[in-house]
Amino acid sequence: MIGAALAVAATLVLGACGSGGGSTATNASGGSGADVSKAASLADVGGMDALVAAAKKEGQLNTITLPANWANYGTIMKSFTDKYGITITNANPDGSSQDEINAVKQLKGQDRAPDVLDLGQSFAIGAAKDGLLAPYKVASFGDIPAAAKDPDGKWFSDYGGYVSIGYDPAKVPNPPMSFADLLKPEYKNMVAINGNPTQAGAAFAAVYAASLANGGSFDNIGPGVDFFGKLKASGNFVPVTGSPSTVQSGQTPILIWWDYLQESSVASQLPSWKVVIPTDATYASYYSQAINATAPHPAAARLWEEYLYSVEGQNLWLNGSARPILLPKLVKDGTVDKAALAKLPQAPAGDPTYPSDDQQTKAKAVLSQQWTQAVGA
Repeated sequence: MIGAALAVAATLVLGACGSGGGSTATNASGGSGADVSKAASLADVGGMDALVAAAKKEGQLNTITLPANWANYGTIMKSFTDKYGITITNANPDGSSQDEINAVKQLKGQDRAPDVLDLGQSFAIGAAKDGLLAPYKVASFGDIPAAAKDPDGKWFSDYGGYVSIGYDPAKVPNPPMSFADLLKPEYKNMVAINGNPTQAGAAFAAVYAASLANGGSFDNIGPGVDFFGKLKASGNFVPVTGSPSTVQSGQTPILIWWDYLQESSVASQLPSWKVVIPTDATYASYYSQAINATAPHPAAARLWEEYLYSVEGQNLWLNGSARPILLPKLVKDGTVDKAALAKLPQAPAGDPTYPSDDQQTKAKAVLSQQWTQAVGA
């Protein structure tokens, strides 16, 4: 099953106003704690009780680009607010990873700047190199595989899945089973991805998967760019941001997207929607969590991360048909939501592999140079 496959893979070595820099915690005994904006762990804050107190004092958390139907984030945000009484403002819910980074830069020093980020890993790597992210290690940081986190805690993987092909059987009677199939004339004006791959992590992954299906590798994303150029030339590629709404409107009857979003976002609105892992490419990846280095609500930001990496938070992602990074530990400890685990789609045989930080950085550079010329969008 897919949960088991990624559980094995995860063990591989691989949006009340606060101040961005002056928030302080009050420890359990009532004394003054460390500057929360500089805290790199719970210990630096004075423990969980002190962090909760400081976060409640701020009373606000700014998130960004978290659609309610994306990996169960609607429920996660409500549960966090219900648990801690902290109001969440979620900006630009349909935005991209690049939009998140732009907001960090453009809103620096403002109370409405994002506190926390959910980024495609290649974007998280770039943001860390640019000094935009705060080092912080959640209590369960040691259980996150080394290849799935920055060693200083500037970013760490959260949930993941496989690049997949979804389709509407009512409009696609002969479904595509592979990237190669997508070039067939019968799919004219049908195929979309979730945005521009130079800006959106899901679209970036779609191009990487297409590269693997066409003789490329983690060191060579070029064949993936060439594939989408051919798809555009054939008239099959629809240059819009594919989403549940474009599926519902009939604009994109075929969508290349993460399997868990096909299931939780599209199929929840169109029950007949079908999803397959392409037979010629198996590409799995995780998104990454990070804290804005100049977060206006630094305590709430750190409490949010602690919540997401708790047993409760990890199981909430699992209930969104995504594979949480700590799934192996949940299974081992017997704390996994077994019903949610059993509902995960079937995984391809074998363990998925992942591109390194350096490979992703180079692939992103290639896309920035070649994508517009190849596809024109």
